[in-house]
Parts: sequence; C-alpha cells; structure tokens
Amino acid sequence: MADPVGTGLVASLGRPGGNVTGLSVQSVETSAKQLEFLRGVVVGLRRLAIIANPGSPGAVLEMRAVEKVAQSLGLDAATHGLRSAQDIAPAFDIIKGHADAFYLVADPLVLSNRDRIIHSALNAGLPAIYGSREYVDAGGLMSYGPNLPDLYRRAADFVDKQPTKFELVINLKTARALGLTIPDKLLALADEVIE
Repeated sequence: MADPVGTGLVASLGRPGGNVTGLSVQSVETSAKQLEFLRGVVVGLRRLAIIANPGSPGAVLEMRAVEKVAQSLGLDAATHGLRSAQDIAPAFDIIKGHADAFYLVADPLVLSNRDRIIHSALNAGLPAIYGSREYVDAGGLMSYGPNLPDLYRRAADFVDKQPTKFELVINLKTARALGLTIPDKLLALADEVIE
C-alpha cells in the first residue's frame, strides 16, 4: 500500500485501528531525494515531466508531493496522466522536447507497462528516476526507493511498518545511450551500478 493514511484506509500508521495490518511504502517521503539524484545527473534540469496514473489514489498523493518538491526546487513541472497502456505513446509524444527529464509515479498500471515506458523514454532521449530497481533492471536509468525483497522479508513480523533499507541503483548503459555522464560523486553513493 502506497499511503494508507492519505487514502483514508487507516487513521494513522502508529494506530491504524480496525482490522488492517501490513506494510506501507511511503514514496511521497522519498520524492525529494529522487529529484536530488535526478538533478545530479541531468545538469541544468529545469523542465520536469511527471507521469502518473490519476486513477490511483496513492499515485495522486505522490504526484502532488513531487509537484510541490519540484516547485520548491524552481523546476517547471508538468504532469501527464496514464490511465491505460494506450496513453503511454501519446504522453511521450507530448513531453519529448518539452522536458529535460521525467519522474515516474509507480502504481500497478505503470509497473505492468514498465518495459514500454522505459523503451519510450529511451526513444525520446529522456532520463528518468524510478521508485524501484525493477525499472533499472529492465533498462531504466536509475532508481531510489525501498529494497522490496527486504520489505517482503519483513512482512511476516510487522515490527516496523516502514522500509528501512533504501538503495540507489544506476544503469550506466542507459546513461551512455542517453548521452549522460553520471558524476563520480553520485556513482560513489550508488548501492549498485549496472554496467
């Protein structure tokens, strides 16, 4: 669950109440760090496209958080909605040439179409940061987010309902394909660099 409090599923993470238990991934809280990493790679980043599914409550919350962070960083941010797989190509047609990079808000629709999104990003020459390494393993540029296998292992004990291990993963092959040079400082921070 992306944000059980924001979507109204529980009253609070500390005291959820009712019959709800589980783990949540607070992507909203990592968006500032993701944009920081993206700015470290895309020198002179001024125009940011945010791609999100407006039909997903968790995605909408993260999208709003990213818009606020982008505004605080002085970025010109434009949001583009994906309601179905058919919206992917038109979204990239719109943002190509109008954005320096993009931020992808993950949800089930986006995850199930990650290969098409990554392919479209490469064809448009747009660098992006993703919320999990699955996107980088599939050819995306870089990700910063919770280590999902670690989160899954912790699911049984529910001791701490937030991810505690985050990883920065960078795909150098994709960076080269996009004509980007990843700064050594950023590479040194990476948990894994895919060659």
